[in-house]
Amino acid sequence: MRIVFAGTPDFAVPPLAALVQSGHEVVGVLTQPDRPAGRGRTLSSSAVKEFALKHALSLAQPQTLRTAEGRAALEAWRPDVLVVVAYGLILPTEALAIPKHGCLNIHASLLPRWRGAAPVQRAILAGDTETGVTIMQMDAGLDTGPILLQRALTLSDIDDSVSVLEKLAKLGAPALLEVLAGIESGSLVSRPQPLDGVTYAKKIEKSEARIDWRRAASEIDRQIRAFRPWPIAETTHQGEQVRVHRAQVLPVSTATSRPPGSILGLEDGLILVACGEAVLGIAELQRAGRRSMTAREFANSLRSTEEFFE
Repeated sequence: MRIVFAGTPDFAVPPLAALVQSGHEVVGVLTQPDRPAGRGRTLSSSAVKEFALKHALSLAQPQTLRTAEGRAALEAWRPDVLVVVAYGLILPTEALAIPKHGCLNIHASLLPRWRGAAPVQRAILAGDTETGVTIMQMDAGLDTGPILLQRALTLSDIDDSVSVLEKLAKLGAPALLEVLAGIESGSLVSRPQPLDGVTYAKKIEKSEARIDWRRAASEIDRQIRAFRPWPIAETTHQGEQVRVHRAQVLPVSTATSRPPGSILGLEDGLILVACGEAVLGIAELQRAGRRSMTAREFANSLRSTEEFFE
């Protein structure tokens, strides 16, 4: 079949690579326009654009698909199917109607749970023990289309957004090829999403990265894991911003009567911090404008035994 692929971040690359290696013809790739990035604010290409250029695939980067001009490349490619993976632009009904067999979306959750922009982060924050990928037929709603195929993934208590997205990308690629084979043969049967269990994964806001040490250690641990690599959980030490990259919840026997945020010392390579419930052990931190450091390096810079995070 003639396939057009629409995607932007690293998560979208494995499915695109699987399509290129399949018997289908990737006739075009849509990705978001280059964006300023880094301290120099130089224009940066998306991971999907870099892959497309490397493999000499036809590429378009419209600002929007709401206009006829923005849809011109998609129209010209005459796709049988449009595959959408973390594209980042809304597809209006005019775009959805172009492909012969419609538009497929690989969504990083087991729909209808966690429809929306940040399904992996919300699943980790909520303490879900399972997530997965859903390949659905797109409609005009927000991740409301009928389900074509789902694959589940167990979440561990050490998974973060980076590791989960990597696993889901690898899970979604073969599932996509299975769906395309079913469409081509006419054997694939879709099913509507159930009405029960609908949740929405709203976009992550930078303000959510602030750690409140009055919360339970398990909640803070999930916050740290969910917000890697962005926006990265943060706290304050002596008025200076400190980002927390890695941590773990310590056994109940480590309980303390010290106030939340109190630094209890260094043990087994972890900085122990009192929380509203239980104790968190921080393994990796980063002071503002500096490189990441180990807990021991940070502990060596402490001036007293009565210091705390705010």
